[in-house]
Amino acid sequence: MKKSDWRVKFSILLILSSVLLYSFHYFIFRDAHTIFIYLVGELAFIPIEVLLVSLVIDRVIKEREKESLIEKLNLIIGVYFNEVGTNILKYCTSIDPKVDEIANLLIVEATWEEKDFKKALEKCKNYNYEIEFCKIDLEKMNEFLLSKRGFLLRLLENPNLLEHETFTHLLTAVFHLEDELSSRNLSELRDDENEHLELDIKRAYRASVSQWVMYMKHLKNTFPYLFVTAMSNNPFDKRTKEEIEKHIKVKYYSK
Repeated sequence: MKKSDWRVKFSILLILSSVLLYSFHYFIFRDAHTIFIYLVGELAFIPIEVLLVSLVIDRVIKEREKESLIEKLNLIIGVYFNEVGTNILKYCTSIDPKVDEIANLLIVEATWEEKDFKKALEKCKNYNYEIEFCKIDLEKMNEFLLSKRGFLLRLLENPNLLEHETFTHLLTAVFHLEDELSSRNLSELRDDENEHLELDIKRAYRASVSQWVMYMKHLKNTFPYLFVTAMSNNPFDKRTKEEIEKHIKVKYYSK
């Protein structure tokens, strides 16, 4: 209520100041005709002024704010992959019997352009994700996700994540998987529970791959030095880390 009273008083003060200044002008020059010419001209410009401020300038400001927010969110996504995401991807690719169908398209190189990332993303979205559930060490997976529970909770507490729908979907899928694993007796699972957990793992796997491709694209365009590190940790590249780093060194640093 006090804030509202302040605005009303300030508005009245501005109006009175305007009346006072116009009166002062008339008192000196005795020229009401000129006063009304400028008054009407200024009133006529108000709609254009509103258009410029509300539609043009405001939009530019919002676009810049959105770009800044996305930049901060990509930093958070980077931390997520360093802490959790890359490990999940490496594990899922190790139990995916058909991973070679997409692996070759996901060996990201420094020469990649927009069309290459688009092609990889399209392939990931259309890929039929499968896993050999019998090979999964559920206890080990549960232990890993439980160790990262606090980290995941802190990410979910960030209100800005609502602006990044795909990453929010990924976090939700991973968090749901962690809940399902921790709430069951993993040594005595029924068939329907196994099927449910298999679907949950596939959901997290699918969401992780698509987000990883978009994250790699962001790194290449924004942080080349981090992109080189990410290439050496590519979960789809079955070469050893030493072989990958040697390939990167020969291909990109020997020129």
